[in-house]
Amino acid sequence: MQLKKQTRLMGNQFEFTLIEQNEIIAQELFEIAIEEIRRIEALLTTFSEKSVTYTINQNAGIQPVAVTEEVFQLIKRSQFISKITQGAFDLSYGSIDKRFWNFDLNMTSLPDAETAKKSVALINYENILLDENNQTVFLKNKGMRIGFGGIGKGYAAEMAKKKLLENNVLSGIVNASGDLSAWGYQENGEPWTIGVADPNQKKSLFSTFKITNKAVATSGNYEKFVLIDNKRYSHTIDPKTGFPVSGIKSVTIIAENAEIADALATPVTVMGIAVGMDFINQLKTIGCIIIDDNDKTYFSKNITIS
Repeated sequence: MQLKKQTRLMGNQFEFTLIEQNEIIAQELFEIAIEEIRRIEALLTTFSEKSVTYTINQNAGIQPVAVTEEVFQLIKRSQFISKITQGAFDLSYGSIDKRFWNFDLNMTSLPDAETAKKSVALINYENILLDENNQTVFLKNKGMRIGFGGIGKGYAAEMAKKKLLENNVLSGIVNASGDLSAWGYQENGEPWTIGVADPNQKKSLFSTFKITNKAVATSGNYEKFVLIDNKRYSHTIDPKTGFPVSGIKSVTIIAENAEIADALATPVTVMGIAVGMDFINQLKTIGCIIIDDNDKTYFSKNITIS
């Protein structure tokens, strides 16, 4: 039978779905997945002085920090994504000066170009220096900060899935608040049906498609944005200009694993429709659906949708 469990982790709603005939075993499996996500949260959070991320940030411009193989490889993969997206994805996004970006009713104008540029001055993935031999991470400039907000949920979903597979769960979904990894099949032998949220009605579906052994991530700008002079600006800031991006309501990425799907959703938003789609169309195993501010839909070359 199909069993589900929801719980709050990493500041987000997680939902686990398993095909398991024994409810007691299912509860044990849910706990294994939850424990793994808690472990990753403790590792990557910027809010705890005990986390390695906090230590790396505290030592920015001072000294390199030795990290575990797991953290080193995650940062290394992140750096690769930064490179192929030309900085549209960047772990050092945590360096942004948030004083100008509260995205609430008090925000009635954008800062001038110079102020905006200053707010992102410390964002530069090339200043995250990795030493393979000593397995250290060094943030070159004082005040720099890294954060795993753009990849952490996807990574956690993928690692929870790995734990469940190790425990012989042949079919399931780990859904990290919209970043999900699905494997195996439903009880009726069909692939899992995944919905793309309607950007205009949070609880409605815009469309659905079937997947197995794939991951999906959606980056939506429909929940947090401001309207200035009748133009909609999202909470996603372009790290090159310091200004909020506009023109896109949501980006959905379909990929081989949730970490990659999660990491590519925001950069496509930053790149914009034409450049973002061109980029995705060069990646054979990646699919993409974009909904723009006028509710027009764009599909990458390899997408089939119902």
